[in-house]
Amino acid sequence: MTPTGNGPQDAATTTPRAAAPVSVDTKSAEAPTASTSTPALLRTAAELDALPRPAGAERVVVMTMGALHEGHATLVRAAREAAGPDGQVVVTVFVNPLQFGEAADLDRYPRTLDADLATAADAGADAIFAPGVDEVYPGGEPQVRITAGPMGERLEGASRPGHFDGMLTVVAKLLHLTRPDEALYGQKDAQQLALIRRMVRDLNFPVRITGVPTVRDADGLALSSRNRFLSPQERHTALALSHALFAARDRLAAQQALHERALATAPGSGADRAAGLNRLGEARAAADAQAVALARPNGAPAAVRATARAILDEAAARDRHPLVLDYLALVDPADFTEIPDDRESGEAILAVAARVGETRLIDNIPLTFGALT
Repeated sequence: MTPTGNGPQDAATTTPRAAAPVSVDTKSAEAPTASTSTPALLRTAAELDALPRPAGAERVVVMTMGALHEGHATLVRAAREAAGPDGQVVVTVFVNPLQFGEAADLDRYPRTLDADLATAADAGADAIFAPGVDEVYPGGEPQVRITAGPMGERLEGASRPGHFDGMLTVVAKLLHLTRPDEALYGQKDAQQLALIRRMVRDLNFPVRITGVPTVRDADGLALSSRNRFLSPQERHTALALSHALFAARDRLAAQQALHERALATAPGSGADRAAGLNRLGEARAAADAQAVALARPNGAPAAVRATARAILDEAAARDRHPLVLDYLALVDPADFTEIPDDRESGEAILAVAARVGETRLIDNIPLTFGALT
């Protein structure tokens, strides 16, 4: 699975944790227990099964593929807050081979377990489950897998065939193994989150799925384990992804605000509309106030797409370190189908994927049509 650990940056750490996890000895007569100071490092399903559940409190799980960064730490802190001081936070660290189309990509994925353990501990984890491939898939690649269906064939699924089948298969296995009351995933991987929610609903998994907002660096780039592969020049190009999303969001907000102002301040003739807008200092809009006021807001999806694409096209035209766009899509969060240009209201996700150099990056932002943001 590839959650990138995104969440509100001010999420509280309920209980301080020491930075150095310890391994659990399965030969010991005593079962491993969740520590209030040092998390347990669990390597096998048997060790995980022996971890006592908190009496009268909840177990909250955060699933990662390692290479933890502040986004993951924010997810763990959010889990700590959700579990409460008496609950239990389990972090899984597993690089899932089923999600990689090429062996080279699997080999290239960063593995930093020692640093991951320290990060998870500092963020408030009670236990870290870091199994090997043979532990998760003891018989080799599973013959029976979860299928993501049509929703898993769009966008990321089209670019990475089979990726979501592999992701859902390992998520299902880890949900069975960890048996959480709640599982947290980053909204940066919006399509992944939507598919997990769908799987849990369709297959009656007894667990709550919670999305945690994307964490970004100060320059706006969404945190990702892949960012470490970007050179400084490539990172500059990569900023076009977040800039495009933010510009589209601002364009939508401005368009909807102008439409609402026009309707609210100019209920009469075109001249009345112009006068009302002039009083608000909207001189440019006043020049065409009647068209603004009478126009239905069904041009917003097209305006959102055009605004984002203009910034991405500019980054793609750079002589050095250009951005190579994979997709820009404005989709319904329920099934990831494209939003039509005549959509007047409802939720949407503006998603983008692109390569900068050898590094493929994704990002997205939620939007609401028909309401001021």
